Amino acid sequence: MRHLLDIDDLSPHELDEVLRRAERTDLAPTLAGRGAALLFEKPSLRTRSSMELAVVQLGGHPVTIRPDEIRLGHRETVEDVTRTLAGYHAVVAARVYEHATLEAMAATDVVPVVNLLSDDAHPLQALADLLTIRQHFGTEDGRVVAYVGDGNNVARSLALAAGALGLEVRVATPAGFELSEADVARLARAGVAVAATDDPMAAVDGADVVYTDVWASMGQEDDADRRRVAFAGFTVDEAVMAAADPEAVFLHCLPAHRGEEVAAEVIDGAQSLVWRQAANRMHAARGLLSWLVDQP
Repeated sequence: MRHLLDIDDLSPHELDEVLRRAERTDLAPTLAGRGAALLFEKPSLRTRSSMELAVVQLGGHPVTIRPDEIRLGHRETVEDVTRTLAGYHAVVAARVYEHATLEAMAATDVVPVVNLLSDDAHPLQALADLLTIRQHFGTEDGRVVAYVGDGNNVARSLALAAGALGLEVRVATPAGFELSEADVARLARAGVAVAATDDPMAAVDGADVVYTDVWASMGQEDDADRRRVAFAGFTVDEAVMAAADPEAVFLHCLPAHRGEEVAAEVIDGAQSLVWRQAANRMHAARGLLSWLVDQP
């Protein structure tokens, strides 16, 4: 039984195959007559729309389940919910707070489990990121991706995915907001070397891709004011983009806060690929589900 809880659950060869499938429009309807359970503890725009359409494009029927309908771990155990859903669905995908919830789901080993986002990881976003880079440049070979901002779940999964395909990875974070020791250890086990710094300009110097995320993620709203102070100087503005390669592109997983982590001139400018990146969430999900359900 294969699961995708973080991007390194895929080997580099498997990651490449998923991306190849994501670019195809002639995939077999591997979910025809089958369901896909989509559980949400956190609200979503891109994740829900992209996953529901990806399931439909593979011939399946998505069933979206809101948090108040099941109350994971309260009304029923996570394991019991997973075993029940496995009786109806070919795959269970969940957008949760605690990564341990997904680990408990996968431990039942009764149905493939997909991480739609957890506090630790965001693998489907990383798939869309790599797909966008591949589409724009034609290949990842020799490319440099620079992430500027919080060392969060998006940064970790992006680094794992980019490093697995041979991109050079740089991460610039304020002191106290670096990738965790556990993240660094996981990257090392995956053979990914990350150049870490607290200087955004050093990170983006000559980079092909400049990436950022919000300073306060969902669930961190109470810490937003402190983070704005800590992240002063980490806004991706025109000066930051000018330090990158002249042909560099800008990526953001969205939602974006113009004037905080990114200047409006950048996200709405000619170098921005964020809308293609957002659309690629659907294509990446379709490629992943096609590959996952095809596994023996």
